[in-house]
Amino acid sequence: MLVIGIAGGSGSGKTTVVKAIKDRLKEDVVVIPQDAYYKDSSNLTDEQKRNQNFDHPDAIDWELLCKQLAELKEGKTVHQPVYSYISCSRSKTETVTVEPADVIIIEGILIFTCKKLRDQMDIKLFVDADDDDRLMRVMARDIRERGKNVEWVIERYSRTVKPMYLQFIEPSKRYADIIIPQGGHNKVAINMIMNTVEKALRKDKKNA
Repeated sequence: MLVIGIAGGSGSGKTTVVKAIKDRLKEDVVVIPQDAYYKDSSNLTDEQKRNQNFDHPDAIDWELLCKQLAELKEGKTVHQPVYSYISCSRSKTETVTVEPADVIIIEGILIFTCKKLRDQMDIKLFVDADDDDRLMRVMARDIRERGKNVEWVIERYSRTVKPMYLQFIEPSKRYADIIIPQGGHNKVAINMIMNTVEKALRKDKKNA
């Protein structure tokens, strides 16, 4: 089993890199999104929810994420939580059943800020992109998928996304084994990554 961590700022192109790896690999691949492990905030007022900082490490339930990853590595099935950005809450009745796989990809903006999680990864990738490109992608995603408007996205970007990127996410780049510039559209970098992943898989199977 190979565990790949893919980090980078919001809108950097992490999803594109994940898709490229999944499309190229013949092995079973499962993706664990950091976003599924946001702490439940259903007890907050509407005003508090509007001011929720999703880009701070304290917003993530690292204990549960690390526990479930460890269980997957042990060959156990886990029940991943379901989180709603609309209500800022974790479902009390619904989960996603995740089976162990040859390759586990953990994807999220903050995953390199947790040492316990980093230590469970075999390969760490950081997807880099220009601030303007990231803002445009964040704006399109939040409007399309999260029911937000342009004013809300710009305000949030200025208040939390950019400051938290500079404070936590960008510095975590130093933990990466490979940094991918130009987001997920860097075909040369993707090919290099695939060679690294395939080599690591062969080694892992040889030692199994």
